[in-house]
Amino acid sequence: MNISSRKIKYYYLSFVKYDFRASITLFFIALPLCLGISLACNAPLYSGLLAGIIGGVVVSVLSKSNLSVSGPAAGLTAICAAAIIDLGSLEGFFLAVTIAGMIQLLAGALRLGGFTHFIPSSVIKGMLAAIGILLVSRQIPLILGYDQPDFWIEDFLNVLTFQNIINQIQNVFSHSSVSIILISVISFLTLIIWKKFLDKKISFVPASFVTVVVGSLAAFLINHLQFLPSIQQNQIVSIPSDFQFRFYTAGIPTMIMDIHVWKTAFIIAVVASLETLLSVTAIDKLDPYNRVTPQNRELIAQGTGNVISGLMGGLPITAVIVRSAANAEAGAKTKLSAFTHGLWILLAILFAIPLLNYIPYAVLAVLLLRTGYNLAKPRMITSVYKQGREQFLPFIVTVIAILVTDLLLGVVIGCIYAIYFLIKHTYRAGYVVHEMQKDGQQHYQIDLALNVSFLNKKRFLDLLDAIPENSVVEITGTDSVYIDRDILEIFHDFKSKARIRNIDLTLIDIPDVETIELH
Repeated sequence: MNISSRKIKYYYLSFVKYDFRASITLFFIALPLCLGISLACNAPLYSGLLAGIIGGVVVSVLSKSNLSVSGPAAGLTAICAAAIIDLGSLEGFFLAVTIAGMIQLLAGALRLGGFTHFIPSSVIKGMLAAIGILLVSRQIPLILGYDQPDFWIEDFLNVLTFQNIINQIQNVFSHSSVSIILISVISFLTLIIWKKFLDKKISFVPASFVTVVVGSLAAFLINHLQFLPSIQQNQIVSIPSDFQFRFYTAGIPTMIMDIHVWKTAFIIAVVASLETLLSVTAIDKLDPYNRVTPQNRELIAQGTGNVISGLMGGLPITAVIVRSAANAEAGAKTKLSAFTHGLWILLAILFAIPLLNYIPYAVLAVLLLRTGYNLAKPRMITSVYKQGREQFLPFIVTVIAILVTDLLLGVVIGCIYAIYFLIKHTYRAGYVVHEMQKDGQQHYQIDLALNVSFLNKKRFLDLLDAIPENSVVEITGTDSVYIDRDILEIFHDFKSKARIRNIDLTLIDIPDVETIELH
C-alpha cells in the first residue's frame, strides 16, 4: 500500500471513529455562537453563520492545524460593532474584513507568525484555565433559566467584572425558570449517563447529539403538556429562514480610498492574528500527539478565509479557543472534524432551520459547561502549583488578568510578569562563588554562569567591592557561552583596583576588552 492510500485510510478511520462525533459536538456549540456574535456586532445573522461555514470548510482545508476550529470570534465583537457604526455601512465594514485578510496573507508570506513561540507555557496554561472559568461561570444564568440570555450578545471575555456581577446576579435569580432548570438537570443526567455507560457501546452516536435531542424533546413536552411554565422564545435558538448570500463588491472602487476602512482593516488583522496564533498555540498544548501547527501557514489560511468572508458579507474569522478546546475534548484526531462541522452548519441553514429552532440555550450551556471544566480542572491547577513559584505565579497572574480585563490584555500582562521573573532570576544567576580560607588568606573562586548579561552588573560590582584586601581571587569563564561586554569591562577595570588593594587576581577564559578612559 503506497503512502497516499495509507493516508486516505487513516483519515477515513479517524473520521468514522472520532472526527464525525466531534463534528456533531462542534456544530451544536458553533451554531448559536455564530448567531450570537452576529447580534453582538449589529450585523445580519447570516454574517456570523457565513463566517462559521467558511471557517470550517475553507480555513480547515488550508490550515495544517489538526484540532483548531475557526469561525467568528467573540473577542472581536466590540471592534466590529464600533467599526460598522464608524464606517457608516456594512459594505465598508466587509471591505475592511477583506483587506484585513490580505494583510494576514502578507504577514504569513513574510513569515511573521512565529512570535507566539516566545510566550511562556505557564501563560498559555493560564489562558486556557481563565477561559475555562469564564465558560463555566457564563453558563450558570442559562442553566438556571435566566430569560435574558445575553451570553450570546455580550463580549464573552468581559463577564467577570465587579459591575457586571453586582448588576446581574440579582436579575439572574429573579428571572430563573423552573422549566429550564428541569431541562438542564435532564441534559446533565443524559450527558453523564451516556458518557459513563453507553458511549463506548454505541460509539457512533455522540453524547452531545443525544443530549441535545433529549433536552429539546423535554422542552417540546413542557411547552405542549403545559404542566410547568412555558419556555420563552428568547430561551430557545431562533434562526430566520430568509438567508441571502451575495458578493459585496459594488462599492469597492469608492470605499478603497477611505482611510477609516484601512485603519479598521489593520486593527482587525492585528487582533484576529493575535487571537488565532494564541489559540493554535494553546490548542497544540491539548493535542495528545504533540503536533505543532505551522504559524505562518495558519496566517495564510486565516487570511484566505477572511478575504472570502469579507467579499461575501461575513464577519472576521479567527481560530477560536472555545470551539477548538471542545473539539479536542470531544476526541477529534484530524481536521476533518472542523471541516465537517462547517458542512453541518451549511446543511442546517439550508434544510433544518425548523428543527434547530427547538433547541434551548440551556442544553447548549450544559455542553459548554463540561468543556469549561475540562479547561480549568483543579488537577491541572494543582499540577502547575507543584512546579514551583516560577510556573505558578505567571500562571495565576494570567488567569486573574484575563478575568478582569480581556484575553489579549491578560496574556500581555502574564507575559510581562513572566519576563519580570526571567529578569529577576537572570539577575541572581550570573555566577557562583566558592569562598575558603587557605594559608591564612581569603580565597574566592568565582565561576561564571552559562550566560552573563548586563543585568548582572550591580551584583558583580557589589561582589568585587566587598572583597577584602590581601585576598586571592580567581574568575573563571570556562563554562560561559556569552559574557556581556559591560561585565568584561568590570573585570578589566577591577585589575587596577586589585593591585592597589593587594588582591591576587586571576582571569581564566575571560576575553580581553578595551576600556574607555576619560581624562
